[in-house]
Amino acid sequence: MAQQFYVSPEQVMKDRADFARKGIARGKSVVVLSYRDGMALVAENPSPTLHKIGEIYDRIAFAAVGKYNEFESLRQAGVRYADVRGYSYDRVDVTARGLASVYAQSLGSVFTAEQKPYEVELAVAEVGQRQGEDHIFRLNFDGSISDESGFLAMGGKADLVQAELEHLWSTGATLDKALRWAVTALETPRAAVTAAGAGTAQPVLANTLEVAILDRTPAQSSGSFRSFRRLTPNDIARELSQDSSP
Repeated sequence: MAQQFYVSPEQVMKDRADFARKGIARGKSVVVLSYRDGMALVAENPSPTLHKIGEIYDRIAFAAVGKYNEFESLRQAGVRYADVRGYSYDRVDVTARGLASVYAQSLGSVFTAEQKPYEVELAVAEVGQRQGEDHIFRLNFDGSISDESGFLAMGGKADLVQAELEHLWSTGATLDKALRWAVTALETPRAAVTAAGAGTAQPVLANTLEVAILDRTPAQSSGSFRSFRRLTPNDIARELSQDSSP
């Protein structure tokens, strides 16, 4: 009879975490940040159809990095959760915190019980009536959850992108300024490569960006109760070309 090798639970969890981190690190970063009139979700994504950013409910959006099939199934599950809860109770009962809690349970269960963990990192964003009421929740592959203030970065080299946002971000910014901050932050890892003499940094172009916003007052700006709106490449280029700096 063959003898089975013993692997400690600590080593199993470490191996799973390392596996998931490697998968996430291969993806390009995604940025979520709050600005004066809403929230912006910005991702490097040359694909026009395989979205990293999606709408969940009236004032809630979703962003992800990692394996597409895994985070797309989570996005669809989130939409179903929101629809059922909104129908069963009230639309205002659907919150980013509730959805993030459900995601945390699902990710934690997969991480501990399944053979392979999800190689994903998620963000759930909810726009408030005022900027101070915005919510951004970060969900890691192991089900851990954190409440971010103002902005967050996920994906490959997220630490560099996050550090740049900490330097740039402040309350009360306009959309064009928030988008320029996001692009600058997304370019930071490339600049680091150039500084190390390992190549020449290529800029992040408008046609390689996927951008969506959560409008703080959609009824006033578009006559709709839906806050979520995707920006076209022309919209993105126009916003990035504006200069609202004082």
